[in-house]
Amino acid sequence: MADSLVSIQIIPKTKNGESVIPYVDEAIAVIEEAGVAYKVHPLETTMEGELTELFSVIEKMNKKMIEIGSSNVISQIKVLYQPSGASMDKLTEKYHP
Repeated sequence: MADSLVSIQIIPKTKNGESVIPYVDEAIAVIEEAGVAYKVHPLETTMEGELTELFSVIEKMNKKMIEIGSSNVISQIKVLYQPSGASMDKLTEKYHP
């Protein structure tokens, strides 16, 4: 069972103030390629897995932003670390009967 939930909002600096949506799409593709469980929400994406693995995914996301043209990136991150097990579904089950 996963030991962590990590939510990330990635904010790449774009050239000439262009839309960040294509960059965000690329960041989500990095998560998908990593094979971790995730859910996209309007203002952030939440991943479920082992803490070290999720931090590695975040590093890859930031590097991808630079590779595709961002000069810098702000990543706002929230972490739930729970060695006994962490689950997106378990944490929100009372809201989804």
